[in-house]
Amino acid sequence: MKHIFKAILLPALVLPLMLTSCEEDRDSNPTLDLSQASTPFTLNMPGNAVNNTYDLINAENVVLTCNQPNYGGIPYVTRYFTQVALAEGDFATGTFKELVSTSTDASNIAVPAAELNDAIVDLFKEANPDAAFQSVPRQVSIRLRAIMDATGKGETFSNIITLPSVLATYITPPATLPTQIFVVGSSIQDAWNSWKPLTPVYGLSGEFFTMIYVPAGGEFKWGLENGDWRGYDRIKTLEDNAGAGISEGDMGNIKVANGGWYVLHFTCDIVDNAQQFTLKVEPGVAGIIGACTGGDWSESTTFATPADNSVWESPAFTGGGELRAYVKVPGFDWWRTEFTLYKGNVYWRTVDIPSNWAENVGPDYSVSVSAGQKLYVDFDYMTGEVK
Repeated sequence: MKHIFKAILLPALVLPLMLTSCEEDRDSNPTLDLSQASTPFTLNMPGNAVNNTYDLINAENVVLTCNQPNYGGIPYVTRYFTQVALAEGDFATGTFKELVSTSTDASNIAVPAAELNDAIVDLFKEANPDAAFQSVPRQVSIRLRAIMDATGKGETFSNIITLPSVLATYITPPATLPTQIFVVGSSIQDAWNSWKPLTPVYGLSGEFFTMIYVPAGGEFKWGLENGDWRGYDRIKTLEDNAGAGISEGDMGNIKVANGGWYVLHFTCDIVDNAQQFTLKVEPGVAGIIGACTGGDWSESTTFATPADNSVWESPAFTGGGELRAYVKVPGFDWWRTEFTLYKGNVYWRTVDIPSNWAENVGPDYSVSVSAGQKLYVDFDYMTGEVK
C-alpha cells in the first residue's frame, strides 16, 4: 500500500507507470473500479444547521463535509462541485445551479456564501419572474457532484441534504448608463416595426440623439433594445423646445400634436442607483460646414427643412474639398454630432478627428465634393448622396 500513496504525490508524467505497476499487483493492492461511481456518496448535514440560520450576506463560507466516492479503494484526488436547488425534487428536473467554486478537500468544502446567495436569488427569480424576492429564511437543498480530478472520470453525485433555514438577500446591482437607445413609431421607417437606433453624442456618456419626422397626431415609443416598449411615463423630465405639442397618447405613447421634423435628445443620469431619462425635443436642423462652405466654420449654412417625410437637400456647396456635415443638437458643438457618408449610408463620428476624415478615420469615410454640388440625406432611413 505504501507505494500507491507515493505514486499520487509524484508528477503526472510518472503516474501512469506507477498505476500500471499497481494494477499488475492485483493480489495486494486495490484497483480503479468505476463501477461503483454510480453509488451516491455521503454528504453530511452540518451540525450547526439544525437550530441556526445561515445569514449568507454576513457570512464568508458555508462549510460542508463528505466521504470520498468509491473508486475501488484508491484515494484519488477528487474534485467536488456544489449544486443548489430550492427544493429537493428540483434536482430531478434540472432546476438547480452549480456554483463556480470547487474543492478537493472532502473534510472542508468551504462554499462561498456570496455564490450560494446569488444562486438562491437567481433560482427564485427564474421560477417567479413577476415576484419580488423576499429576504426571509427558507429551506435550501444541496448536493455534491464529484469527479476524479486528474482524469475527469468517475462522475458521481452525493445524497441531497436540506438546510432548514438559509437567509439570502437580493443585492441590487449598480446601475449603469445605457449604451444604446431606440425609437419606434407611427412614422419611423416601417411603422411600429422598425427600431431606429439613436446616435451617441461623440465623447459623452449617456447622451443620445436622432432626427425623426412625426405628422400631426403621430406617436412613438422608445427603449433600450428592440421590443423594449417604453413610453411617456418612463421619461423623468420632458422638455418640448420645438413647440411640438408633446403629450401622452394611446397606450402610453409619446404623442406629437404639431407635425414636423424634430431632433430627439435623450440624456440618462444615475440617481439613487437608478437610470433617469430626460427627453428634449428640439427643432430639426442639419448643416454643412468647412471646406464645402468656402471655409466657413460658423454653423451658419443649414438645410431647408422639408415640410414632410422626404429627403433633405443642402444648399449648393460654395467650395470644394472634404464634406463635413452635422445634425444640430442645442448645447453641443457641431463636431459632437457630425456625420459623413460611407457606402451610401450616414456614418456618425465615433473618434477624434483633429485633421480630417481621410487622415483620422480612413479615405473610404472621406467624401470629396465640388462647388455647385449638394448633399441629399434621408434622415428616416439614414442614407445619403452627393450630386
